[in-house]
Amino acid sequence: MFARNAVASVCSASTIARCPAGSAPRSWCLACALLLLLALAGLGVVVPLAARMRQEPRAADQLAAVRRMLAAVPLVDGHNDLAWNLRKFVHNQLHRFNFSADLRAVGPWSRSPWSQTDLPRLRAGMVGAQFWSAYVPCESQYKDAVQLTLEQINVIRRLTDSYGAQLSFATSSEDVWRAHRSGRLASLVGVEGGHSLGASLGVLRAMYDLGVRYLTLTHSCHTPWADSSSESLLDSSTGGQGLTDFGKVVVMEMNRLGMLVDLSHAAPATVMAALNATRSPVIFSHSCAQALCNASRNVPDAVLRLLAQNGGLVMVSFYADFLTCSSTARLEDVMRHVTYIRDVAGEDHVGIGAGYDGINRTPQGLEDVSRYPHLLAELARTRGWTMPQLEKLAGRNLLRVLGKAEKVKEELRRLSVDPREDWIPPAVLGDRNQAGCLGR
Repeated sequence: MFARNAVASVCSASTIARCPAGSAPRSWCLACALLLLLALAGLGVVVPLAARMRQEPRAADQLAAVRRMLAAVPLVDGHNDLAWNLRKFVHNQLHRFNFSADLRAVGPWSRSPWSQTDLPRLRAGMVGAQFWSAYVPCESQYKDAVQLTLEQINVIRRLTDSYGAQLSFATSSEDVWRAHRSGRLASLVGVEGGHSLGASLGVLRAMYDLGVRYLTLTHSCHTPWADSSSESLLDSSTGGQGLTDFGKVVVMEMNRLGMLVDLSHAAPATVMAALNATRSPVIFSHSCAQALCNASRNVPDAVLRLLAQNGGLVMVSFYADFLTCSSTARLEDVMRHVTYIRDVAGEDHVGIGAGYDGINRTPQGLEDVSRYPHLLAELARTRGWTMPQLEKLAGRNLLRVLGKAEKVKEELRRLSVDPREDWIPPAVLGDRNQAGCLGR
């Protein structure tokens, strides 16, 4: 304060204004002007503007660099719930749905806080590949879960076919690269929740044949063979072990098929049992770091370190509740989680699984699928992420994991490992699954 007052007394604005052009004291007047500007900077008048002038071109340069990178490397998002909104809003009747429209201007999508996806915004976000979630609620378990899941897989495939100029159905890492080279978005399918199997390995194999490339072992309910992080262990079907013997066979059969094991929603014991049973890398398709938000859906440090040994990855969710354990979040909170996971597990073990169209509280700055490049640019600009690290985060890590699962499949094929024929007897399922009694 003393320094600012001293400068102000010597170099007032009126003094500077009286300096004649070309006069001998002109250099003194310029010095006074500089001192006055520095004094004003201490009051927050000048520096913010100067800082913005310095930062804005750099931010633009980072964004341009990210866009060039995404033109060469596909951005792969691990989880999007558009298919469930298709069921809710138009009953899977695609003739009533225009994916090429800006859905922010089309009802009922425009009125829903759960809608953040359409083709124009996917193009703006430079999304190269998307895992669409074939999700059905836990209430369908022991009832019509298998049928409803097949319908959700079908609507994803029909949507992809309907927009063949923009979308390409993908079932392998090479398919993703091929689609990216052709300028189309690769559509992949993940089934969210083991209840969708109806406790049947035959259904698992049939879903793989339809193009499903990951299965989330549980959703918000226990299954007869796996425990969820959302339900009490008092209701566990596994005796607190996470997976029954049948559940471990599900994991091994997924390895044989080349299907990724997804552990988002899984109970801690289920996570550990799956890591012990699998030969392939696992994923968390839409989870965050538990150290930054102590939610049951998030991944603790101990598991992050095990994930590095397994070769898998956490694909970070953009849901505010899992980012900040509150109803609000900002782009900076996503940066905190991806950077934390990188620092604990390693740069090879983090990806993006935003969860758009299945979340109603998005971070400020990441409101919809158009905003991915801005996240990557800010990571480079403010968190020191290098371009090779951003390539891994954007898509290379997931494609490596998928490629490894494909190699394990080939290894097991060469070893002539047969499909498993284990089953859960109807007496174990009880009256809950009447369909399980058919043919037994």
